[in-house]
Amino acid sequence: MPPSVRVVSAKESAERDRATIERGTPSRVLMQRAGAAAAEEISRRYSKRLREGALVFTGPGNNGGDGWVVAGVLARSGINVTVVEVMKAKSPDAVVEKNAAIDSVAVADRPTDGRTAVVIDALLGTGSEGEPRGEIAAAITAINDLHSKGAPVAALDIPSGLDATTGRHSASVVADVTLSFGGVKRGSLLARDCCGEIVVIDIGLDEMPGGSTGGAGGPDERLPLLIDGRWVESRIPPIRYDAHKGERKHLAILGGGEGMPGAVVLATRAALRSGIGLVRALVAPDNIGAILAATPSALISAWPTDDAEISSRISRWANAIVIGPGLGKSDQTRKLVERVLRDSKLPVLLDADALNVFEGDAASLAVLLAGRPALITPHVAEFARLAKLKVDEVLDNRFDIGIEMARILGATVLLKGSPTVIFAPDGDRFVVARGTAALGTGGSGDLLAGIAGTLIAQLTDATTAACCAAYVHGRAAEYCEYVRGTTLEDVVYALPRAWNESEPLPIPPVLAELPAVSR
Repeated sequence: MPPSVRVVSAKESAERDRATIERGTPSRVLMQRAGAAAAEEISRRYSKRLREGALVFTGPGNNGGDGWVVAGVLARSGINVTVVEVMKAKSPDAVVEKNAAIDSVAVADRPTDGRTAVVIDALLGTGSEGEPRGEIAAAITAINDLHSKGAPVAALDIPSGLDATTGRHSASVVADVTLSFGGVKRGSLLARDCCGEIVVIDIGLDEMPGGSTGGAGGPDERLPLLIDGRWVESRIPPIRYDAHKGERKHLAILGGGEGMPGAVVLATRAALRSGIGLVRALVAPDNIGAILAATPSALISAWPTDDAEISSRISRWANAIVIGPGLGKSDQTRKLVERVLRDSKLPVLLDADALNVFEGDAASLAVLLAGRPALITPHVAEFARLAKLKVDEVLDNRFDIGIEMARILGATVLLKGSPTVIFAPDGDRFVVARGTAALGTGGSGDLLAGIAGTLIAQLTDATTAACCAAYVHGRAAEYCEYVRGTTLEDVVYALPRAWNESEPLPIPPVLAELPAVSR
């Protein structure tokens, strides 16, 4: 089952709306669908609190129109609704929806007290840019003040004051739930602290040809897709009851330079908890004892010193290779990586120093990777080094920056971060927005390498392996519940739950739900 949620910028969101309208769905119908579905979700979540009433803050545009629809639906269901009309409705659809709802609600120009049970933010929508000012800024402050006094806050489409494309905000509503219409906004994924839970609601937007944003439909114009549990479960290969270690595949992990055995230990443990049949860790000779003590169920070998050892310990033994965890960046590192890659066409994952040694030289790496399923898993700084870019350039273009690199390398690029973005060589993009800040610590990428390496060995599909591994990695961190006090050992022990416990399916018209971030 393919993921059904697109990740969109403000411009892409507007173009999807426009394309649907041009195909015959009136804009007011989209507004009514959005508002009615939002009201239904708010009622489901806050049924008891709504007995004390709802306070809807509306702005002048279509987001305000959504708010008027919500207000009318709630009021007609018997809820005591007050609309704080911060600015008069100006868009034609908003004016019509205001007129339809106004006889059912009370209207005020400011909140009367801090006791309102449920607050609904309908001030600014996806198209808003720049810092909120004047009455809108004051209303944002008022909403956050009510929130601090215990009122739950639901934001329509995006918290007001948050840029839907960049996630930047100087003054923003802080919501408990963000009800995102038709897709999930890039800015919401970049500023999760402001959004609370993110609930994506289907409002009947038409798919554009090729998943494009209205252009020629080429691969660079495909909108990223949000990976969810259904997608992952449909692609994880089952392990039969009678499967032996050969059928579960063999993974070679090359790393563990002098003084750095921990990275290989983490990668090996993650692979073993991800269903691999057998792991061989190839490390600097001084690290053999430490890694054997930490992972006695793995095979341990010293780094290969000639082609015969590469062939016997890796090429003719393994189903896939992970190169990089704790490898180090000595003069010999690149030579070792090149020799291993030249010896075979096994599927491969490159991480950390296996990428750093190719700083500014992606063309040479592309030659070595040709003809095999390949995955690279850089964090932002590693990607910047490989691509000869500044870190800020990568951060500012997280959802697009890997398209060209994936094409050049003929490999899948997994750009680690919050969120993680996966770029396939054919131009497809995927977003994984699971996990917590507990993963923001040294060694987290090594766990991911072990998980992804296992899946590459079992699937030989680097893109699917990358998406599934990033999702499971993030879910394991979420099962740990806390950030402060959680270690990577806790994440390793949570992997069985992440692999085996299904998430509840969303109830239509909800397409997807993302939990509030842990603190």
